[in-house]
Amino acid sequence: MLSLLYEILTTIRRNKMRTFLTGFAVAWGIFMLIVLLGSGNGLKNAFSENWGDRLINVVQVWGGRTNIPYAGFQSGRWIELDNKDIQFTAAEFSDEVNFAIGNVQLGSKNISYGTEYLASNLQGGSPQRLIVAGLKMAQGRYINDLDIREKRKSIVISQRAKEILFKKDDAIGKKVNVAGINYTVVGVYYIDDRQDATDSHIPLSTAQIVYNRGINVSNLSFTLSDKINDEPSNTDFMNRYKKRFARQHQISPDDDNAIWYSNRFESYLEISNVNRFINIAVWIIGIFTLLSGIVGVSNIMLITVRERTREFGIRKAIGASPLSILKLVVLESIFITTIFGYIGLMCGVGLTELLAGFFASGGGESRSIFVNPTVDINVAIQATLLLIIAGTLAGFFPALKAVKIKTIEALNNR
Repeated sequence: MLSLLYEILTTIRRNKMRTFLTGFAVAWGIFMLIVLLGSGNGLKNAFSENWGDRLINVVQVWGGRTNIPYAGFQSGRWIELDNKDIQFTAAEFSDEVNFAIGNVQLGSKNISYGTEYLASNLQGGSPQRLIVAGLKMAQGRYINDLDIREKRKSIVISQRAKEILFKKDDAIGKKVNVAGINYTVVGVYYIDDRQDATDSHIPLSTAQIVYNRGINVSNLSFTLSDKINDEPSNTDFMNRYKKRFARQHQISPDDDNAIWYSNRFESYLEISNVNRFINIAVWIIGIFTLLSGIVGVSNIMLITVRERTREFGIRKAIGASPLSILKLVVLESIFITTIFGYIGLMCGVGLTELLAGFFASGGGESRSIFVNPTVDINVAIQATLLLIIAGTLAGFFPALKAVKIKTIEALNNR
């Protein structure tokens, strides 16, 4: 084995520049493959991070303004949502909807405690909003069913509001004044980059009574059941739901301005398809880039075989088997491909790790769309195996040509 390795190294030393240029093509190919895969992972990781703890199967509905006259009504009519919309959504689509909730947007209100105060966006909601919005409690609890039934003046504030109003004191059980009305703080929620740091939440029933909203809601949200698990089922459900909603409010089914819908699951499917396409495109581009290097290795091995035709003839004449010649050429190809490929692999992994550290430290303006652009160990192993297979194929066909050379022809070759 050592003698075989010595022969390979001797051949490489005789053709340093040619071997280097060929090996560089292989190194560049695997380097680009790793960098592209890391970039693809960065996009996918950013997608997952931006979703965070929010549910992906949420549909939100807002009232709009009619564009089409319908059922005796003129166009330009404002559509207001109410508790009846929540009820029919949960009742008539019980197999496809887990739960439906309403939300009342009350606008900016001054909240004060003692001499401290801040402006907060006040909302009236239901207990399930904790799940829909992906909120996590830092202290206390969120709005519960008892708050809703008894129309309690309970309020949940953000960490930022707690720090401003109460400093380091405990906020739970304290009363805050919200534009002249006292509320008891029952919970404090964590905040992150996706949430308004000053949102405050009170029970939906309390918001409707105290602020004279009747049974109206600003919007409603509902979560899809496991039955809605792909694009066709989602499209079918949304078509049926929109028709039912149009009938509920006597609006044209073709009036897209009357009711506005936001379907997170649809967005999730679209982005997942984009991610899948990016992943496939990355592998195709990377592999073709690598193949260009492999073709270079194959060409250099063909040249090597042509230059060593007389040598192979002498080997055969003194008793070398075709298998030994085949093995020599193939191993030389594998050696060049693996060594330079491994260098490209390490450079690619090193660059992705540097980028990961850069974005993790907050560098760059694209942090939200590019997170942890690294490749895992499985990809590195797959790339290494790909290199070995590619090196074998690159040397196999030139090696076959070397084996087929007749001894007498090889000895007469000058």
